[in-house]
Amino acid sequence: MRIIIANPDKPRPSRIHMEHPHKLVHTTLIPIRWGDMDAMGHVNNTIYFRYAEQARIDWLASLGFLSDRSGQGSPVIVNASCSFLIPFTYPGTVELRMYLGKPGRSSVPSYFEMRLAGGEALYAEGAAKIVWTDAATGKSIPLPDAMRALAE
Repeated sequence: MRIIIANPDKPRPSRIHMEHPHKLVHTTLIPIRWGDMDAMGHVNNTIYFRYAEQARIDWLASLGFLSDRSGQGSPVIVNASCSFLIPFTYPGTVELRMYLGKPGRSSVPSYFEMRLAGGEALYAEGAAKIVWTDAATGKSIPLPDAMRALAE
């Protein structure tokens, strides 16, 4: 693991190449808990994935994709990545901004940026590919029209 020490007051350019134009679809605030930190005194790398997961779930739930599964299928993540730029520490609140890229037949790429709430410095960024599946078969199905409309 490589730890990048940076000045949190200086915004950093994005390191992930966004191959598609991205559209901001959701912002959420997540308090950093004391227990999120590890023995090194900063938020453990695995927790960043939990923060991204929570933002995705909040967003999908706000659109009704998790409460009504009648014929819509289920969203699953087939890959996820994160670049850790500046370590988060307790106390603080993470502001996570979620973006969507160009949708495919059954999937849509999502991207995220993490900052301290109220700040501009980029602490982490990443991506996750969301694929729509049939819960009974586990196979991919076309994106719901409502999801496609949000991404386009």
